[in-house]
Amino acid sequence: QVQLVESGGGLVQAGGSLRLSCAASGRTFTFYTKAWFRQAPGKERECVAISSWNGISTYYTDSVKGRFTISSDNAKNTVYLQMNSLKPEDTAIYYCAVKSASRLTTDREDYGYWGQGTQVTVSS
Repeated sequence: QVQLVESGGGLVQAGGSLRLSCAASGRTFTFYTKAWFRQAPGKERECVAISSWNGISTYYTDSVKGRFTISSDNAKNTVYLQMNSLKPEDTAIYYCAVKSASRLTTDREDYGYWGQGTQVTVSS
């Protein structure tokens, strides 16, 4: 079992930055595929960013390309999401998720472990 706890969310003005962290405990997640999802009120949960276990392969949804960066520190069992140039439309609850399979997929059903989420609010 892997337990995930996100932190780093908050209120920020448009154009600002935040860095989300997701700390894992339990089984080491070094070789897991790591992802960040977000869910805005009234919308489906969408995949924002994915990283292969070694960080060599990444995926970003179009709306965050060039602004968000996913990274991980396997020694610390932590995955990060650096968010720059934030926009009001980035407002959502952000979740980290991991899966043991190596293929990068955006389907939430593929991810077996989830954090509880952290709120990000971007004011205009």
